[in-house]
Amino acid sequence: MRTFVYVDGFNLYYRMLEKRPALKWLNPKRLAEAALSPDNVIERVRYYTARVSGRLDPTSPARQQVYLNALATVPEIVIHQGAFLASTKFAGLVHPPEFRPHLADPMQQPWPNVVRVHKTEEKGSDVNLACHLLLDAFQNAFDVAVVVSNDSDLVEPIRIATRELGKIVGLLSPVGNPNPELKTVSSFMRRLRVDHLAAAQFPDPALGREGSPVRRPAEWI
Repeated sequence: MRTFVYVDGFNLYYRMLEKRPALKWLNPKRLAEAALSPDNVIERVRYYTARVSGRLDPTSPARQQVYLNALATVPEIVIHQGAFLASTKFAGLVHPPEFRPHLADPMQQPWPNVVRVHKTEEKGSDVNLACHLLLDAFQNAFDVAVVVSNDSDLVEPIRIATRELGKIVGLLSPVGNPNPELKTVSSFMRRLRVDHLAAAQFPDPALGREGSPVRRPAEWI
């Protein structure tokens, strides 16, 4: 069966990879092969991400670029980039009573209602994934589509693909208890496990398309 895989890169990272650095050298095509049936022939992997900011960690953009270089060694993988926004905004401040210090004269030091915070947001991945999923479905590009995410924003595009277009769209969930609406609209659901990640690592080094080695960042070993 012709199978297309749609990977929400940040969702997968924060759900399964952030606290497992040794498994970050992940080949998404091999991950799908490890989790799916041998009948699923992976013809395309669409990987959605965005350039990270180096504000908190100046070395993180370089590590991300190395990983993108590794992804580029797999012909079936197509990288789709959104935007990563960093800004300073005001946010409401919550002070539960049990965490407040006891002040002799609290009226002299009133609690602020808001504080300024650094906010980082990834924009575009869910919209891009939804658009490509529906476009590929309309064009009958796949027999089976598989979405790697737990983002509830994808409920409606998956519903349209399965209920309106009659396509098979499965969910590879990076969490133990996936969003119930995603489960309802998906044709099937499988849980990604740590052993799937372990079985889907790039070689180190990965061999670039021009023969140059792409080495795993030392922090991920």
